[in-house]
This record gives sequence, C-alpha cells and structure tokens, in this order.
Amino acid sequence: MNTATLGQHTQTGKKHFEILDGLRGVAALAVVVFHFMEWVFSDFSKNFIAHGFLAVDFFFCLSGFVIAYAYDNRIEQIGTLQFIKLRLIRLHPLVVLGSVLGLLAFLFDPFGTPAADNSAGRTALLFVASALLIPAPIMADRAFNLFGLNAPSWSLFWEYVANVVYAWVLYKLGRRSLTVLLVIAALALGYVSFRAGNLLGGWSKDNFWDGGARVAYSFLAGMLIYRCNWVIKNKLGFLGLSVLLMLAFLMPWSKWNWITELVVVLLYFPLIVALGAGSNLTAGLEKLCRFSGNISYPLYMTHYAAIWMFGNFFTKFKPGMGQVGLIIVAGTLFMLAFAYLTMKLYDVPVRKYLARKMMQNKMP
Repeated sequence: MNTATLGQHTQTGKKHFEILDGLRGVAALAVVVFHFMEWVFSDFSKNFIAHGFLAVDFFFCLSGFVIAYAYDNRIEQIGTLQFIKLRLIRLHPLVVLGSVLGLLAFLFDPFGTPAADNSAGRTALLFVASALLIPAPIMADRAFNLFGLNAPSWSLFWEYVANVVYAWVLYKLGRRSLTVLLVIAALALGYVSFRAGNLLGGWSKDNFWDGGARVAYSFLAGMLIYRCNWVIKNKLGFLGLSVLLMLAFLMPWSKWNWITELVVVLLYFPLIVALGAGSNLTAGLEKLCRFSGNISYPLYMTHYAAIWMFGNFFTKFKPGMGQVGLIIVAGTLFMLAFAYLTMKLYDVPVRKYLARKMMQNKMP
C-alpha cells in the first residue's frame, strides 16, 4: 500500500494533491468493509463489495505516482541508502505495530482456538517474520497467508520490493523504457488474471507471484502518469472521484471477472489517479481529505487483528444478518477511531523520533 502522504513534500515547493490523499482513505475503508464481508459471504457473488480487494491495486498505482513525484528529482542527491531509510521510517513502525496487534489477537482471541501445531517457538517465529516483513506462509489454519499475524502486510512486502527496484533501477529509466516494462507487466497481469479467473492473489504461498504482477503494472503506471504529465483537468472533486473509485469495488462478481478486473486495473485506476491529480478540491473538504489520507495507512495496518476475531466469532456463533450489520458498522467506526489514535500517539511520534535520530547520525 502506498503510504507516502503527498502533503509531506510541500516543503519542497511542490503541489499538494489533497484529493489523492483523500481517495487513499476511501480505498482503505473499502478494504476494511471487504474484509468483514468476505467472512459473511464466502460466495463472492452475494458480497456487495466483492471487489474491495482491488483497492490494493489502486494503492500501488498511487504509490508509483507519489514516489516518482516526490523523489525523481532528488533521489540522486539524497542517495539510494537515504531513500531506503526514509521509506523504512515511513512504513515500518506500523508494520511492527500491526504484527504486535496480530500476535495479541492470535493469543487472546476469546472466540478462536489456535491450531495444535502453533507452539510457542513457531508463534515467535511468525511474529519475528511478520515484524521484519519476511514472508512465512506456514499457518495452514490461516490458508498459508504470507503473514499469518497481519494479513495486509503482503502488500507492504511488495511495496518494499517496488521501492527498492525504483531506487536501484526505475528512477534512471526514461519514459520509453518504462513504457516497455509497463507493456510486459500488463501481459503478465493478463496471464495472472486469465489463469486464476480474477486478481485476488498475492497474499498466500500458492499465489505469491501474483502480487509481483499486480505491483509491477500499477506502480509503473503511476510512475508514467507523473513522468508523462497525464494529469486530466476536471471538476469532479473529491466526492465525485470517491464515487467513481467506489464503483470499481462495488461492481458485481461474475464469470467475466478476469476481464473486468483487468480493465479496472489496467485503465480505470490510472484514469482515476490522473483525474485526482487534475481536480480541484471543493472548499470545506480540505480537513476531510487530510483526515482520510492521514488515517489510511494506520487503518490498513491495524484493522486485521479485529477481523480475525470477527471471523472466529461469526464462524462459531452464526449470528443473524441484523446483528452482523450492527457489528460491522460499530467495528468499522471503532477501527477508524483506533487508527486515528494510532496515528497521533504512535505512528507520528515514532516517525519523528526516527527521523531526528537519522539526522543526528548524518551530522559530523
């Protein structure tokens, strides 16, 4: 998931794309609701937000745009190592916190029963791997998720890969070379979608490389939007673009998913990024967009511990749809509040501390 808040780079004199910040929050909220609903409806055709997982592809596209926008003109000045440090400071505190929350939920879930093969040593290994973002798909009871203690970390793993490749290679390439890579990535993504019937993969040992195809295309597309200045001036604003973004997540599940999802990722999400970069923010919505963007990453990285508990509760007690609806609404509101507190009390202070330490170490 992209997490480089655009507002962080206004000190360089660059434009602040508030609407793109806000759209990232909308996508993060869609992921939360999708994760609730996939427990309720194992048959995705009955799930009203069955394509909420495509938010990850939108994150990757936005990430390519943001990274190119923020670093293309200064990565040679700051150096590859400094770039990697900056990305670690921005991303990793919440990777660690998400792992801690996942561990606590795993150990103390009142509705769950840990599998017998999850010994103390095995659990400790899972936690260390999760905190260091090392894939460890060894939990059969969690569908061999790459990160059993915090499932969304799979996309952060690929985000790291994309950032490292950008720092080593991509920033040096011209538009023609990037376009060639984009075409190759599009073909790979098309193969993945046709083979699997959808673009849901990337999170498990059985579909690990699908995540590579998803990040490759969308990250490169985001970079090219910036490099080619494919910014479309429009008056849709944050609310109009939020509706357009949500349409992708709400489209019906069908036998043609491999085509419809492919079109959304190949064309629709890059179009929304281009529109978001070219739209003007309606007066009065600045605070909403800022709030939405600021809590998007904390929300994304902290919500899944509660999702596992909800899933175990739902499986054990089979509550009625009325009760489920109330739980999902209340749970989502709680997660939003928790994400805000996480941002204010943990993420921002920790990142400021790490940034200060990094600057001190650079001083002679």
